[in-house]
Amino acid sequence: MTHHWLTGLAITLIVVQPIHAQDKAPKRGIVKLTEKALKIHHEALLFDGHNDLPWQFRKGNDFSFRKFDIARPQPLLHTDIARLRKGGVGAQFWSAYVDADTAKTRTAVTETLEQIDIIHRFVKAYPDTFEMAYTADDILRIRKAGKIASLIGVEGGHSIDNSLGVLRSMHALGARYMTLTHSDNLDWADSSTDIPKNKGLTPFGESVVAEMNRLGMLVDISHVSADTMRHVLKVTKAPVIASHSSAFALSAHPRNVPDDVLIEVKKNGGVIMVNFFSGFITHEGARLLPEMMKAYRDLKKRHPKAEEFRVAYAQWKREHPMPTGSVHDVVDHIEHIIKVAGIDHVGIGSDYDGIGSVPRQLEDVSTYPYITQELLNRGHSREAIHKILGGNALRVIRVAEEVAKKMR
Repeated sequence: MTHHWLTGLAITLIVVQPIHAQDKAPKRGIVKLTEKALKIHHEALLFDGHNDLPWQFRKGNDFSFRKFDIARPQPLLHTDIARLRKGGVGAQFWSAYVDADTAKTRTAVTETLEQIDIIHRFVKAYPDTFEMAYTADDILRIRKAGKIASLIGVEGGHSIDNSLGVLRSMHALGARYMTLTHSDNLDWADSSTDIPKNKGLTPFGESVVAEMNRLGMLVDISHVSADTMRHVLKVTKAPVIASHSSAFALSAHPRNVPDDVLIEVKKNGGVIMVNFFSGFITHEGARLLPEMMKAYRDLKKRHPKAEEFRVAYAQWKREHPMPTGSVHDVVDHIEHIIKVAGIDHVGIGSDYDGIGSVPRQLEDVSTYPYITQELLNRGHSREAIHKILGGNALRVIRVAEEVAKKMR
């Protein structure tokens, strides 16, 4: 989400690594789509772990879907129905995100419930395109019917306000994953973009994970600190996901997943779903993000008037452009995760409509076939590509359902 990665970055320590070979390499060419790749792509279950379209409805105060009617082209968004179809999307986790500051105003639960309501209502508003899914079997049935299986992911444990009862209620309303933290630490878990407080999970944090396992709700380790990731992997009884995170070894931002955690995710049976945000997939982008956050905070202090701040910050960004990267960089992250964790532990988590900078040839939801083409160009088989595009995510949901049955 555009402001997701901004919040809290001023206090993030980034290990600046030597410039990678990919940064020195000549600019890689445009990927050209072939019939073979398109056939493989459209036979796959393309299952994306994270799309922030519901936040765009909230931000635009568009609760009746008139301003952003996605049945029509929406050039200001990454997502509309025609482009979802062109991109071959078969299943999507829609994010029920609200700002981490809602924890301070005690409005997090109310606003998250409103976001869950938005997802249900927009799915109902376009019944020929979307249908709500709650199980792995639902996903396959809806996909077979030619619709997009729509699931809910709650983005940030601040949304439950330290209550397992609220967690259970959100699961009953259809939430099938929860990202344990967002940009700020919670009382019970540390975020990747805050100063460590808990060194992972507290005992209550462990009970949140246990209850999610019992419910069959996926534990999402995106946004959490590396220590929280390690702690979760020690205590969870079900496979985890990172719904929208990339590989730290290629792009040293704390939102990304370190290699030692990738190895534990392999043992756990989980899936890392690669984020497309330029700041998380390029080495230089990861280096620039803390500077961007510092500028954001400094300019906020200097320009208390919203419009003055907006102009000043836009000027700073023009003077410090984010290197966008390309589909090649995203596939580099996919391949790195395959190398460390194996082909069964990687997926796609674009973060569309929540990010301010997208890679070349991955500008919106119509462009997923370029990933398939580049994977094919690099020698990956149809079977491997189908795992990456959605097979792995579907398997994790199924295993989490089985664990929940046993625990009950």
